[in-house]
Amino acid sequence: MIDYQFNTADLFFALPELFMVAAIALILLLDLFVSERFQNLTYYLTQSTLAITGYLAFNLIGESAVIFDGTFVLDTIGSYFKVFMMVFSIVALVYSRHYLRVHNLLKGEYFILSLLSVLGMMVMVSAHSMLTIYLGLEIMSLSLYTLIAIARDRAVAVEAALKYFVLGAIASGLLLYGMSMIYGITGSLDIGQIAAFATSANLNSEQVLILNFGLVFLVIGIAFKFGAVPFHMWVPDVYQGAPTSVTMFLSTVPKIAATAMLVRLLIDGLGGLQAYWADLFTILAILSIGLGSLVALMQTNIKRLLAYSTISHIGFILLGFITGVVEGYGAAAFYVLAYVLMSLTAFGTIIVLNKQGFEADQIVDFRGLSKHSPWFALIMLFVMLSMAGVPPFIGFYSKLFILQQVISAGYIYLAVAAVVFAVISAYYYLQIIKTMYFDDADKEIVVSAPIDLKVVLSINGALILIIGLMPNYWMNLSVSLFSVS
Repeated sequence: MIDYQFNTADLFFALPELFMVAAIALILLLDLFVSERFQNLTYYLTQSTLAITGYLAFNLIGESAVIFDGTFVLDTIGSYFKVFMMVFSIVALVYSRHYLRVHNLLKGEYFILSLLSVLGMMVMVSAHSMLTIYLGLEIMSLSLYTLIAIARDRAVAVEAALKYFVLGAIASGLLLYGMSMIYGITGSLDIGQIAAFATSANLNSEQVLILNFGLVFLVIGIAFKFGAVPFHMWVPDVYQGAPTSVTMFLSTVPKIAATAMLVRLLIDGLGGLQAYWADLFTILAILSIGLGSLVALMQTNIKRLLAYSTISHIGFILLGFITGVVEGYGAAAFYVLAYVLMSLTAFGTIIVLNKQGFEADQIVDFRGLSKHSPWFALIMLFVMLSMAGVPPFIGFYSKLFILQQVISAGYIYLAVAAVVFAVISAYYYLQIIKTMYFDDADKEIVVSAPIDLKVVLSINGALILIIGLMPNYWMNLSVSLFSVS
């Protein structure tokens, strides 16, 4: 007879997740009894939950443990990623509230679904088993499918949700198939045991073949969640069709979770096969940078333009993982965090311009913004120059850090191609700047956003410049995440 023992001390290491589960259940119950007069209560409870969860995760930095029979891991990279996810989620919801109020979408379920998706991301970040990774992925994905379709009266939003759901289900199926292949040959779902098997010197050619076969499907699943070419089909349509607040959330925080999934599956689990999956990433990276940079040139919808811009940025992130060294992984992590910061600011500025019955989702909607609202035009200027990779903004140093590691690893041709496409992509970023500063507006632009949004957005925009002026701390921190994990 097997004696199962549960160590209650282990619960301490999963305190952020346990608190969030309890908070979600409580908020869900309270929201049933809250009238429309007090609809902001759910918002404040959600923000408090994220803040407390972030605090709990921050307190666990430096702790290390593998608990729940090897399915859950606490390490430095996991704790830091959770803290960043909480901070970025808080910022995203500050921006979202204004948008939801303006477009009559302010409902309690929006915030509850946001919390559920963040919970799924946290599970992905701390997963130490393929089963736990898949569980976290589905919690996150199902919540996001529903969020995209929250504007039920908008046909484009429902269509976007259906596209994302169908393609997401296919990608999850392929990922699950890859996991089953890995499980079949290793006999384990545990990441540590899979790593030990993959690095074993006694592998025969048949075992290597099956591992590589499973690896391909894992890479497809990861590439889909990132939105890398050729698994990007959902990105432009979903970004354009979804409500802007949802697009903002979708384009930011889940990218950190996707990075965590990549780290757990490919670096922690199949690091011994790095030479194989690096070849796949090389193709994905160059296709993503190329297609994202070129197709964005033809866009008139700013959300769709930012979708292709995201695809291009994802290519740069994948370049960091190709290198196979700690510094390269750190550069990729730094790029992810920089991208999330820039994307939040870009969508925050779009949301500021939203008003009743009007979505500021066309590039022409930004005409003459500098004359009517010079401060927010300046913030958007910072974002665009940063995304284009112009010094001294954070976007320049994130690109530079990646390219340095790529060249050090001997992939000079990749670095050259990336630079060429980065120069091309600068055109559509400059196009938005030109529209704001040199085109005359058809009508007066009135910015009537609440003070909390304006303050947070201003801080957000300033950080793009401030971190760009002092990037070393954040670069070193990103590298240290991998050197100690």
